[in-house]
Amino acid sequence: MKLLSLVSSGIDSPVATFLMSKKADELLLVHADIQPFSDEQENEKFIKLTKHLKKICKCPIKIITVSHGKSLAEYMQKSEKKFTCIFCKRMLLRYAEKIAEKHGCDAIVTGDNLGQVASQTLKNIRTIEEAVKIPVFRPLIGFDKEDVIKIAKEIGTFEISILPSSSCSAVPNKPSTMAKIEKILFEENKINVKDLVENTVNNLKIVKI
Repeated sequence: MKLLSLVSSGIDSPVATFLMSKKADELLLVHADIQPFSDEQENEKFIKLTKHLKKICKCPIKIITVSHGKSLAEYMQKSEKKFTCIFCKRMLLRYAEKIAEKHGCDAIVTGDNLGQVASQTLKNIRTIEEAVKIPVFRPLIGFDKEDVIKIAKEIGTFEISILPSSSCSAVPNKPSTMAKIEKILFEENKINVKDLVENTVNNLKIVKI
């Protein structure tokens, strides 16, 4: 089984990736560069995390980065900002689905943890997943945060994940926690989602470490 894992520089997604690596024959790690809404340190942390994951995961690992800042900027200029995080996650899944199709991946892995943040309420998870048809695995869905931190410390990713970097400046002050799919589709229709996805995926970068 070949899996595509969406990996940020945070605590959760590297742990999810490690757990699913035990079931995978191969892993494709995909990272979204959100500059100018974050800084280069965030990308540097991702590279450090992937180097460590390559050491501790038994299956082969390939790494891809995509530029996500343009899509975020387009949405924030034209659509309702309280749904930015929902839009962001839907776009990440769309990129991942396209890349998975090209690379023969069977499913997407995310670090989602139920109710931990606004985009991970049950309602929002359902709304986000509606954007794709490919299976989405969430190995941390029922974990408490302390459980995830414990595993991160055990596998050696925690100290890397907590290195300094700027948080995402695109996050709205009051993000929606109960986004209805009809409203999200209305907001997404204000921009050309298809073109944004195609341009992003066509300009992805393969990282060799």
